[in-house]
Amino acid sequence: MGKIKSKQVKRASKELMENGIEFYDDFGKNKRILGQEMPSKKMRNKMAGYLTRFTNQK
Repeated sequence: MGKIKSKQVKRASKELMENGIEFYDDFGKNKRILGQEMPSKKMRNKMAGYLTRFTNQK
């Protein structure tokens, strides 16, 4: 997989952040948080990775 994420991953991640869910710069924590929301393992891991990179940039 490359560094470019799909629009679906970016849009869903932004929606979750706007809903007030707090994410961290740790992949494992973000993965556990998303595990409650996401049924798909592949999508959960992609979003957790994107959110981890996004929070590290801030």
